[in-house]
Amino acid sequence: MCGIAGAVSLGGGAPTTAEELRRVNDAMRLRGPDDEGTWTDGTCVLGQRRLSIIDLAGGHQPIGNEDDAVQVVCNGEIYNFEALRQRLEGLGHRFRTRSDTEVIVHGWEEWGEAVVEHLDGMFALAVWDCRQRKLLLARDRFGKKPLCWFKSGDRFVFASTLTALLSHRAAPRALDPSALARYLAFEFVPGPQSIIAGVQKLEAGTTLLLDARGHQRKQRYFRLEVRARTRVAPDAEVDEELRRRLIEATRKRLVADVPVGIFLSGGVDSSSVAAAAIQAGARRIKTFSIGFDEPSFDESAYARLVSRHLGTDHIEERVTAADLLAIVPHVGEILDEPMADGSIVPTFALSRMARRHVTVALGGDGGDELFAGYPTYLAHRFAGLARPLLSGRLGALARRAAAALPVSHDQISFDFKVKTTLAGLDFPDEVRNYVWLGAFRPDEVGPILGRPVDEQELFAPIAEAYRQAPGDSHVERVLYQDVVLYLCHEILVKVDRASMANSLEVRAPMLDTAFAEYAAGLPLRQKLRGPGGKRALKRAVAPWLPRPVLERPKKGFGMPVGAWLRGPLRPLAHDLLLGGDGLCASGLVDRRGTERLLAEHERGQHDHRKRLWSLLVLELWRRNHQPSSTPPAPLA
Repeated sequence: MCGIAGAVSLGGGAPTTAEELRRVNDAMRLRGPDDEGTWTDGTCVLGQRRLSIIDLAGGHQPIGNEDDAVQVVCNGEIYNFEALRQRLEGLGHRFRTRSDTEVIVHGWEEWGEAVVEHLDGMFALAVWDCRQRKLLLARDRFGKKPLCWFKSGDRFVFASTLTALLSHRAAPRALDPSALARYLAFEFVPGPQSIIAGVQKLEAGTTLLLDARGHQRKQRYFRLEVRARTRVAPDAEVDEELRRRLIEATRKRLVADVPVGIFLSGGVDSSSVAAAAIQAGARRIKTFSIGFDEPSFDESAYARLVSRHLGTDHIEERVTAADLLAIVPHVGEILDEPMADGSIVPTFALSRMARRHVTVALGGDGGDELFAGYPTYLAHRFAGLARPLLSGRLGALARRAAAALPVSHDQISFDFKVKTTLAGLDFPDEVRNYVWLGAFRPDEVGPILGRPVDEQELFAPIAEAYRQAPGDSHVERVLYQDVVLYLCHEILVKVDRASMANSLEVRAPMLDTAFAEYAAGLPLRQKLRGPGGKRALKRAVAPWLPRPVLERPKKGFGMPVGAWLRGPLRPLAHDLLLGGDGLCASGLVDRRGTERLLAEHERGQHDHRKRLWSLLVLELWRRNHQPSSTPPAPLA
């Protein structure tokens, strides 16, 4: 696990020096505090910051082949490296280290660009071939590890994070207006676009091949098939196959030369991973959870129940509102691009606590997208039935009734869900999901920015993902949308940035390719039936877990942002948004519209938590990444 960076001089231009790249490396220090390295041949320079997980003594990067004509840097873990090593040694390749990364450089010699199809893991990698003068960039199938790049004149530069990339003197600096609009609409910027004009994010499951003349080619090597298989297997067969694949996926992710633990929220996904670890042979493994003072957000009792049931060494920390509020001003330094998922704050707190005990943690990410666990999937079924009924006078009455509901600010706010659901019914199938999930509705983005916004262009990446979805039904297409958009650009970004800011590696067994492909191919009725989702997963893990965990309603991992914006977060919000050097003063957003949002929220007229939080995160990011802004003091 580490941060990687590099640059290629195109057409004989001036190369990036090792010293210049070292500045980029230094910007990724927390991603790799244990070691650093650079390499150059005059045309290409590669750099790396390392968090040592496998082969602690011998895994220094960049790593070369037998004659150093091919070099590699990799951020992540290759879980099948031992099998690949045996295969490559049988083909005549000689290895210098025990590192999982070294299989990539020899795999390139053997298979070329197709090496990525042999890799089972989470990774962002770069291979430079001195003889062919070619650079290969690649990301894993689900985009667990980040990679971004820009091309400027005779230079091509890449890095794990946008923060690191912007430390290169040739990097572009201007905000992309369309990316800003999409961030406000969706709470993230969909790739390949980034918030900075001219910087692109390499898509998940994609390779980019570049030669020294500047010719480049991108190729998608993986796409998840969220479509029911022709053969419908009996429930008992599905249960056994899910258990077998989850145990194997978890077993692979327990391999490390450092201590490994598990995030345990008490929900079905993380509890299933913890149970699979026990089934895979782990004994007295450490599990971690945090508890909250706010009852509607606290899941710690369920986490303790699962720990007692499985016999894990459970470590819990109570987190106060003051603890979380102390993290909020530093969200901009944790993130390298605006992303408005407020659960990054408790995720950071959990990662910080776990890092005191382990270097690697397993999590349950991916379960909701694979098994239809979010309440929105039920809402989509409701929408199909309700739209014809609520299109006329009845719909107008329903909206007036919803508007009259009192505003509450807890996590299970009934009024918020009803109003959001009704608002989304007016939008087409291909974009409705992201009207529900996002912050500003399409018709609100232009006014808050103070400029016209083309709504069709705004939602183009969302609609395109829906059209590309291999599913046969609307909900299957939405599941695919969530895998390639919400999971990739919000959930996995949140976990990666919060954990790596604490030099902690987090692995996701449910995003193991074999497990995910099997789960994606299950019929929708085996996932979504009755009042909730995850039917197949819950049935499969029922022999492993306490019944209350399987029967409890879905609860997100969040914090009471709505209430805090009316209380302890109010001064910070006013300073960041309305202050003399705040977001409104920058000209990025409309002052009158922002003042209205704050006033209506504080008076309890409307719940604007998502809109206001997205604006807060934008300004926190701007203060850490715009030269004229002053960042907060370092986070303790």
